[in-house]
Amino acid sequence: MTDYAEEQRNELEAIESIYPDSFTVLSDNPTSFTITVTSDAGENGETVETTLKFTYVESYPDEAPLWEIQSQENLEDGDVEEILTLLQQQAEENLGMVMIFTLVTAVQEKLNEIVDAIKTRREEEKLQKEKEAEEAEKKAFQGTVVTIENFLAWKAKFEMEMTEIRKKRQKEEEQSGKNKLTGKQLFETDHNLDTSDIQFLEDAGNNVEVDESLFQDMEDLDLEDDPDFDPLEMGSDED
Repeated sequence: MTDYAEEQRNELEAIESIYPDSFTVLSDNPTSFTITVTSDAGENGETVETTLKFTYVESYPDEAPLWEIQSQENLEDGDVEEILTLLQQQAEENLGMVMIFTLVTAVQEKLNEIVDAIKTRREEEKLQKEKEAEEAEKKAFQGTVVTIENFLAWKAKFEMEMTEIRKKRQKEEEQSGKNKLTGKQLFETDHNLDTSDIQFLEDAGNNVEVDESLFQDMEDLDLEDDPDFDPLEMGSDED
């Protein structure tokens, strides 16, 4: 008959010596403990980590222990699911043997794979960004390639815009023409213009003033009679 308690005590002693800094006993009945597993550091020092909680069942190792992920750092939900699936597979393959070290080692390797995947993903993202920047710069330098389709689309848009501009200009000109009155329209609309000149003369009456100083210096002008001047010839020239 298998002494399960003895096998469990022996495994606990071995586990504590292997993981002295990350092994913690939570309870003795049932036996429950945690082991913190950390990946190797990546290229930029990044790591992922998980704390596994194990609980022995009475007939362990003929039955698999209970486990759960108590905490984790830098793991995505998909990573956690993969770790739980891995634990299930390893437990089924190792029934009948103490397996805690095997389970922890499998998780350690999985965490290292996750770190490598993070590194690969970052490199791919970096290359993708560089490629997009290069293509954008190339496109800006070359400009848009003219095809029949985009030329016809541009032409249709241009003609539509020009039509709208002409309509707007024509409307403005028509509106401007409506607001500007001709001389005839001014006389027809403002009857004061008909009598404005007459009214001015009537208002002046006999009070039209003449500036006599304009004629005072005429005597000083040196005017000589032209002996050949004939007023009749001026009249005949006009005819």
